[in-house]
Amino acid sequence: MPVQILKTRLLTEERRREIAGLVERQGRVTVSEIRRLFGVSAVTARSDLDTLSASGAVVRSHGGGIRPLVAGPDYPLKVRESIRHEEKVRIARAAVQLVHPSQTVSLCTGSTSAELASQLRKANLEHLTVITYALNIAMQFADSANVTLVMIGGILRQVSNAFVGPQAEHMIGSLHADHLFLSTVGLDLDAGLTTLDILEAQLNMRMVKAAREITVIADSSKFGHRSLSVSAQWNHVHRVITDDAAPADTVAALRAKGIDVVLV
Repeated sequence: MPVQILKTRLLTEERRREIAGLVERQGRVTVSEIRRLFGVSAVTARSDLDTLSASGAVVRSHGGGIRPLVAGPDYPLKVRESIRHEEKVRIARAAVQLVHPSQTVSLCTGSTSAELASQLRKANLEHLTVITYALNIAMQFADSANVTLVMIGGILRQVSNAFVGPQAEHMIGSLHADHLFLSTVGLDLDAGLTTLDILEAQLNMRMVKAAREITVIADSSKFGHRSLSVSAQWNHVHRVITDDAAPADTVAALRAKGIDVVLV
């Protein structure tokens, strides 16, 4: 191998190791920061982040990368909304096509649910009823004339903007929805759908029982992961909407269970 090519490769690998170390120390890094620190172009910075993302060293977010999520405190909602944003927009747009005027729709907490709320608002469907325990989602519909908003109350979990607890569970028990769109932290063939917070998981289980149809909205990074608490089992799920990077073997296994998998 020519000396110049070898030197270039070493410099690239060293730069990426330093970027990974930077993310580990400070939690995140932006494309602009990489350009400034290493004197590279935006294209090179994004390529470095994509490579590090493929290896699991960082999680790609809008405009940069963040430290991978571990089994500890979950990221604040604002941070999660920037992760895999383009995929979440595609998933939300596909989910909106399933909603019809005069239906009652339940939305749980989560960044993909928040994007779905945004797309529903843009769709401006007539006589829609939205049930949610997520404060940020409720705020999106607060001034929507065509939406009847049912806000579930309880104890506010600030990191996810979710109202949880026995009061919230009791209220959901008295309601019914045509369609539940369920976000998830982990999607595992054996465990089912899982999330980091026990109270949120219990609330989601109540929402599953209260809905006629359940659609899971989750990007491909959630596949193969298990989190702390189960929020739904596969026998309750009718459909999964995910991006086209979802693992083919898992997609095939879900379809074998009779679950419709929509790739966007």
